[in-house]
Amino acid sequence: MVPIAVLVTALLAGVVTWAQGANIQRDLTSDAQAALARAGLGKGTVTFDGRDATLSGFAPDQALRALEIVQNVDGVREAQLHGDVTPVAPSAPPPTTTSAPPPTSSPPPTTSATAPPPPTDKAGVQAEIDRMLAEAPITFVPDTARLTPEGEQAARAVAVALAKSPGTFRYRVTGHAARGSGSASGALKLSRDRARAVTRILTTNGLTAKRVTYRGLGDTRPTTGGDEDRRVDITVV
Repeated sequence: MVPIAVLVTALLAGVVTWAQGANIQRDLTSDAQAALARAGLGKGTVTFDGRDATLSGFAPDQALRALEIVQNVDGVREAQLHGDVTPVAPSAPPPTTTSAPPPTSSPPPTTSATAPPPPTDKAGVQAEIDRMLAEAPITFVPDTARLTPEGEQAARAVAVALAKSPGTFRYRVTGHAARGSGSASGALKLSRDRARAVTRILTTNGLTAKRVTYRGLGDTRPTTGGDEDRRVDITVV
């Protein structure tokens, strides 16, 4: 009698778990389709495996927008695209006006130069990432995972650069948080949310979701303190 009771209990638990999973997938599919419809992107298809979404059938110029919308649906863990996409270039800064130099007796000689090709080796790509992040760090609003306007533009610039790297390269985004009065678990969650926010920008600007992973290290690796601890690192793996 006891083994039979245990078996029946296990079967019932399995049925309940399966039903809950099916309900989650059905609810997420409905929410994602509704969000896409509100954005005028209802011609594609979105399916779920648990909390992971797969999008297909979207036009290349609409696919990245559709992916971003589905990723922001409450309860979605990850989302990926099947099909072609059109990368979004970072917005250019406004032009600056400068006064014209005084005329000279003879015009300066003109020179022509071409930009060097993007690196194709691991060390070269990593050096380029480090250079871009040093010149324009990916910054966040304090105590949040919301990027500043400058941080979002920097992340998009890195995404466009990485989209030109060899297709076999993979990248890991590591989030960090500044040390403060909060708990270690809170800092860990915040750092992970920051890494996930940057990952979304990378995967909506030319990189496929399978090429990018993310993690958070909380406040365990401080640098000089302050704003520089509210950061993400991007590593070629």
